[in-house]
Amino acid sequence: MKRILPVIVISQFFCTSLWFAGNAIMADMAKQLHLEPAYLAYLTSAVQSGFIAGTLIFAVLSVADRFSPSRVFFTCAIIAAAINLAISFDGLTTSLLISVRFLTGFFLAGIYPVGMKIASDHYQQGLGKSLGFLVGALVLGTAFPHLLKSLTANLPWRYVIFSTSVLAALGGVAMILFVPDGPYRKAGQKLNLGGFIKSFRDSKFRSAAFGYFGHMWELYAFWVFVPVMLAAYKNNHPGISLNIPFLSFLVIASGSFACVLSGLLSQKFGVKRMAAVALALSCLCCLLSPLILGNASMVVLPVFLFIWGMAVIADSPLFSTMVAQNAPQEWRGTSLTIVNCIGFAITIVSIQLINAIRTAGNENNIYALLAVGPMLGLAALLSNKKVRA
Repeated sequence: MKRILPVIVISQFFCTSLWFAGNAIMADMAKQLHLEPAYLAYLTSAVQSGFIAGTLIFAVLSVADRFSPSRVFFTCAIIAAAINLAISFDGLTTSLLISVRFLTGFFLAGIYPVGMKIASDHYQQGLGKSLGFLVGALVLGTAFPHLLKSLTANLPWRYVIFSTSVLAALGGVAMILFVPDGPYRKAGQKLNLGGFIKSFRDSKFRSAAFGYFGHMWELYAFWVFVPVMLAAYKNNHPGISLNIPFLSFLVIASGSFACVLSGLLSQKFGVKRMAAVALALSCLCCLLSPLILGNASMVVLPVFLFIWGMAVIADSPLFSTMVAQNAPQEWRGTSLTIVNCIGFAITIVSIQLINAIRTAGNENNIYALLAVGPMLGLAALLSNKKVRA
C-alpha cells in the first residue's frame, strides 16, 4: 500500500510531460515552419481542445468507472507517447502539428483525471494530501519540457520529443504493473450516457465544481504566458540576460511544492478553507501584475512570478478533492472527468482572449483580466456552507 502513491505520482509526472512538450520547442518549430509567435496560443489550445474532447467522450461513456482505471491509464499513456513522436517526423506541417497536439490532448484525458480517480480509489482518508502530491506531479510534468529544452539547448529540438515520449511510456507501464484497482473502487455496472449529470444536481458538488472552473480560468493562461511575460521584460530591458526556458520551468515547477504544501495544510486547516486562501492569493497576484511586470527589478520580478506560480495551482488538488468527495461514489471517476472537461474548455477561452487582445501597449496590464476567474470561483465556493471537505 505504501508504494501505491509514489508510483501514481511518478507515473503522472512522466505522462503529463507530454502536455507542454510542443510549447517548450515552439521557438524552434516556429523558425522551421515560419510561424508567428502568437501561434503558441493555438498550439496550446489544440492540446486543450483534444483534452476536452477526450474527457467529454470518457465521461459520457463512463470509461473510468466501467473499466479498470489502471488499464485505461496504461493504454492512453502508450498511445499518447506514440502520437507525440509524430512531431519529430520529417516534413512536419502546421496541420500535422495541430492534429498531433490535439490527439495528444485527447489521450491525456485518460491520464490526468484517471490518475486522480485511481488515487481516490486507494485513499479515502487524507485524499487532499494524496491529490496534493498527484497534482504536484502534474505541475512538474507540465514544467519539465522547459527544463529539457534548457538542458538540451545545443542539441536538436527533437530530443525533447523523444524524451517525453519515452517517459510517458514508462509511466504507463509502471501504472499497469504496480498499481492494482483500489479497495474503494465501486465499478459502474452498466453504460449510462447521462450518468455524469447526476452529480450536478447536488448543490454541494456544483459549488465545488464552479470554484474549480474559476481557478481554471486563470491557471493555464498563466502557464502559457509565463515565457511571454519574461520575453516582454527582456525586450524592455535590453541589458538584462534571461534564460527564459529555465526560468519558465522554475516558475511553473514551483507550483508542485505548493500543491504538496496545500495538501498537507488541508489536513490541519480544512480543504475548503485552504482552497479559498489559495484562490484569493492568486487573484491578488492577477490584480498586482500590472504594477510589477513592467516596473519590477530583476529581484522582484522572479519572486513575484514564483509566488504567483505557487498560488495559481495550490488550490487545484483541493478542488479535485472536494469534487471527488461530493460526487456520487459510483460516478466519481466520471464526475472528475466531466469537471475536467468543462474546466479545460474554460482555459481555451481565457488563453485565446489574452492572445487576441494582447498588444505591445497593454502587455503588462492584460493579465489583470485573469482575476475574474478567481473572483467568481471564490463566490461559488463560499456560497454553500455544506460543501463536504
